[in-house]
Amino acid sequence: MSAKVAIQKFSFHSSCVARLSQQDELTQKGCVQVKVLELSDLQANRILSKVGSVAVIGALVHNENQAKESPKSPPVGDTAPAQILVCAKASKSAVFSRHSVFEKLTVESEDQRPATKRQLSSESAARTITVVKKSAVRTEVEEHRHLKTKAHPGQRATPCTVTGGKRRRRKDLFTNSEVFNRVNSHVIRAGVELKEKCVYDVKTIVRSITQGARNELERLRAIWVWLCHNIEYDVSGYLGRSEKLSSLEEVIAAGRGVCCGYSSLCLEMCREVGIECQEVPGHSKGIGYLQGQSLENVKSDHQWNSVLLDGQWFLLDACWGAGRVDMEHESFVKRFDDFYFLTDPEEFIESHFPDEQRWQLLDTPIPLEEFGRRVFKTSAFFTTGLRLIQPHHSHIVTDDGEANVSIGFSRPTTFTYEMTQHQDFLHSGVSEQKESSNSSYGLLTVSHRSMKLKLLPPATGVYDVKVFARPETATTHLVWVCSFTVECPVPRAMEEIPENPFLSWGLQPVAGSLGVAGSSQDSKAAEVEEGVFVLTLKSSRPLMLLCELVHPALEAAVAKRCVATQIQPDILTCHVMCPLRGFYRLSVFVRDYEKTEVKFQNAANFLLHCKGKVVSRDELYPPNLGSSCGPGSRTIEAGLSKFSHTTALLSTQLGKCNITFHNQRDLELHTVLSREENQTAAIPLSRHVFCTFTDSKVTVSASLPDAGVYRLALYAKITPGGDFSPMCDFVLRNSCVQPGPPFPCVYSAWRKGCVLFEPRVGLLEPVTWVRFRVRVPGAQRVSVMGETRTDLKMNKSRVWEGEVFSGNGLQPLKLAATSGESTDMAVLMIFDIKQVEGEQ
Repeated sequence: MSAKVAIQKFSFHSSCVARLSQQDELTQKGCVQVKVLELSDLQANRILSKVGSVAVIGALVHNENQAKESPKSPPVGDTAPAQILVCAKASKSAVFSRHSVFEKLTVESEDQRPATKRQLSSESAARTITVVKKSAVRTEVEEHRHLKTKAHPGQRATPCTVTGGKRRRRKDLFTNSEVFNRVNSHVIRAGVELKEKCVYDVKTIVRSITQGARNELERLRAIWVWLCHNIEYDVSGYLGRSEKLSSLEEVIAAGRGVCCGYSSLCLEMCREVGIECQEVPGHSKGIGYLQGQSLENVKSDHQWNSVLLDGQWFLLDACWGAGRVDMEHESFVKRFDDFYFLTDPEEFIESHFPDEQRWQLLDTPIPLEEFGRRVFKTSAFFTTGLRLIQPHHSHIVTDDGEANVSIGFSRPTTFTYEMTQHQDFLHSGVSEQKESSNSSYGLLTVSHRSMKLKLLPPATGVYDVKVFARPETATTHLVWVCSFTVECPVPRAMEEIPENPFLSWGLQPVAGSLGVAGSSQDSKAAEVEEGVFVLTLKSSRPLMLLCELVHPALEAAVAKRCVATQIQPDILTCHVMCPLRGFYRLSVFVRDYEKTEVKFQNAANFLLHCKGKVVSRDELYPPNLGSSCGPGSRTIEAGLSKFSHTTALLSTQLGKCNITFHNQRDLELHTVLSREENQTAAIPLSRHVFCTFTDSKVTVSASLPDAGVYRLALYAKITPGGDFSPMCDFVLRNSCVQPGPPFPCVYSAWRKGCVLFEPRVGLLEPVTWVRFRVRVPGAQRVSVMGETRTDLKMNKSRVWEGEVFSGNGLQPLKLAATSGESTDMAVLMIFDIKQVEGEQ
């Protein structure tokens, strides 16, 4: 349909004069606003005759025949209502009387085209012509703002054009989609009933689904929801394997159609309820779209609708609102997407580009080339509240083998990504949901307000990158939000990055809610010096901690010996050793300390890079190391306090060390010394640790037989008669090559208060005199028995002492004591005697 703009002078007939209403007004520049509702099949000179000297600047006349005869007339198409501006040439004294006005003129024309091709704008009701008085402008400015003016989309305001002010957005029409719950429910029920009754008549369907709709917006919503729930995309027809359905009745009966089937139905249904609607052809980034392709000289492939609500045009696409096409399985996946109902033009343009620029509905339209270069964003990108920071275009070329993506967000969001070899089609049926990342060629980090993704393609080539996201509090899968193409001319030479199945590097967005308040390491890769790395996490409440270290070439059993963790009420510490060069993933898992039934959850993932010195496998932490190393939450809970060593790692250059602490609850304690299993010794390691209990103080002494790394485990019996529970482990690193002597073998009679002063070794030289000094509370007699028996004497300090001959090593020396009235001697400990050379 075309229109002709006639510019001529004319006078109005006296029969057209009527009373001027209070709402009529004149523009300040003498322009008379004329609202034309449609003059069809009429000539301007048939309508208007002279009643005074008035100059008409512009008049819009809908006349199809005139359009054909005048090819030079600018094409308008099936457009929205127009405005006619009439300027009075009369002098200031010659103004129209307030009691004169143009009559409303209505001319109806009948459209003879088929119903499936009719356009609502060509069948609009008649327009009114209204002359407004200049003198009314100053006193009626506010009233003028409320006039409804229907303008062509994209038409720029001129000095003589009345505009509707700032463009309204979707949120100005309705706060959220829940306001349509009543309408949606009614439409879905009515749609099922109509389908069961085999009702395919458009008028009947529209009358049924819009029943109870209270306004124009609800009627439009009813139409859109019915289309999304009752028409499926005709994949077979699109692929040319079956004939595309043409008539509306066929589309309704079959319940399927291509994009023009949706748009034509929407057009006809809107016409039935008096909503002005247009079909808008153009390009889309949907099925068949090639990522980053140039669309110049390419025929448009999609069709959607624009509707006029309260004098303003809005966009909608029922085809995209109904679901998506899975090209891999050549099927349609039903998925109601409310985003494409009255979508804001700034967001709609990201995936839909109309053939006619005016239907972009943008203040500054974009060219087709820019549309093709833009990053593809799904509806979830906008509904999740994301904002693209970089890149500005979908095709990225790496710089030094690296490409960067950054996305901002307004509320906490979880991200992951996927990088695969480039495919031709953007929509190929690949899953739009994802739970974890299996890509090891990038670093994804999430900060307080943005996500940063550093991509490191492994080889020369082109790659597709999909970014997935979901709100932090959501429990659903992550959904596809945007896509890029990465071209890598020259990859960066670097070690392989271990896979990160926990989505991002650094603290996870949920870390705060899990109790992790801060970290000593940020989301960047940490350079490991000397093969050793220490991570500290601040906790807002007592937590339990587990850590996992992963390297592409490191066995899981060896990796366990690379980590030692210390758990304190407000600090969590992880000590890491790196036996190989390259990248490591250090994952941190936590749960509340007291909630033993709760599973551990991932709180952080850190990338470690070791490119210098590494730790030898002999220096790794001992096997079977517990999760709680060093004093911490567990020892505090048991009443063990005032530790002389507050860290988990102890080093000695002498082969000896003492650890002291207080046992406030007088718990029964037990210690175990161990090392790597393949390390054997002539004397059991249990003889190289010795405990002394005095009052509430405990001293654990270690005398290490060789250089190396040892585990010193402390256990306590929390409940009388119960089992021993682990309290904490200490890692003892001995650099002394001189073997440390063992302690004497201790028996159960050696109890609290007993103190061995001399000798402190359990292997004595033969044929020598050895001085014994020992405190045994409550003892009546203390003796040392070997080849002969020697009674010790108690001094003023209540210490039993004396000189004892060791003998030739045929018999060990036994320290024994009697208590109370009993005459039986209880063995406290045994000292071995070295063998004399030459003797067995």
